This record gives sequence, structure tokens and C-alpha cells, in this order.
Amino acid sequence: MIILVGASASGKTEVAKVLTTKYGFKKFVTSTTREPRVNEVNGIDYNFLTEDTFIKMKNNNEFIETTFYNNNYYGTEKKLIDDQTVLVVESNGLIAFKLSSYPNIISYFLNADELTRIERMRLRGDKEEDIHQRIYHDRFKFNTTLNKYIDVFIDEKEKSAEEIADLIYLDYKEKLK
Repeated sequence: MIILVGASASGKTEVAKVLTTKYGFKKFVTSTTREPRVNEVNGIDYNFLTEDTFIKMKNNNEFIETTFYNNNYYGTEKKLIDDQTVLVVESNGLIAFKLSSYPNIISYFLNADELTRIERMRLRGDKEEDIHQRIYHDRFKFNTTLNKYIDVFIDEKEKSAEEIADLIYLDYKEKLK
């Protein structure tokens, strides 16, 4: 399983799309209580749940990890875990996986500068207040304590999602040998 982690709008979702379309990985569909963005589809982009449903599932221990971020719940359902999937999570999700007993997990940290991330959030229609909240939150969330849980760091610096996906794919295959 490939786990992609990084700050908001660091390119995780775009890289995951390339890994699924070009290399045949399956996108791990996480669950959330947030409202869908324009063009997002339930069951494809996220499993959009009501807060009551999410909390019931959490209480039934159906998630490997959950988090409350930006006033919404997010979680990774245990029953959906598979070696040939790509999962996009935030830092606590990565730590939960690394502390679990799941084998063949390789994590990649995608880094992009704040100005690039702010522009991406604006382009996808995020509210200015939410953008500033995410940037502020990410400054504290992605600090050096996360380093011991990350296998590979990738600094975007002018690389396309496809170039990054190519690097990840080759590295993943090499590490599984």
C-alpha cells in the first residue's frame, strides 16, 4: 500500500490519480462528513457520511484511524485496506497506519511551498477563511516529529504529478523486492 501525506493542496490527490490511471493502483476511498466539493462523487472521491453514521462506525471500531480536521470527520475503513491501493491521509492517519500491524506500507511525504498551495486551494474554490485556517494548521501539523513515520520525502519543485508518480512507482516496486 502506498500512503501519500502532505499539507493541504500539496499534490497528494493528483499524484494518486496518476498512480491509479497509469500504474493500476486502486484509490483508497476514505470517509468524511464534509460536504462534497463541485464535481466530487460519493464512493469515488470520498464516502460522504452523515456525522451520526460516522460516529456509529467509529464506535463500532470500523476505522483504522479517524481525525477531526477543519470541522469535519475523516476516517479510513479497515475493510477497504488492500496492498494495491493508494491512500491519501493527513499526519495522524499516517502515524496510525505505521503503528498498526499492516504490512507493505510505504509512505511518501509530498512537499509544496505555501504560495503554490494557496493558489491551488483558490483554484479549487476553497473559501479564503478556510485557506488561511489550513495554512496555519499545516504549519504546526507537519513538523519534525512526523519524520520518523515517513519513508520517502519528495519535494515537488517544478515536478508534475506524473513525474512524482513515476518516482513513487519505481521506488515502491524496488522496496517490495
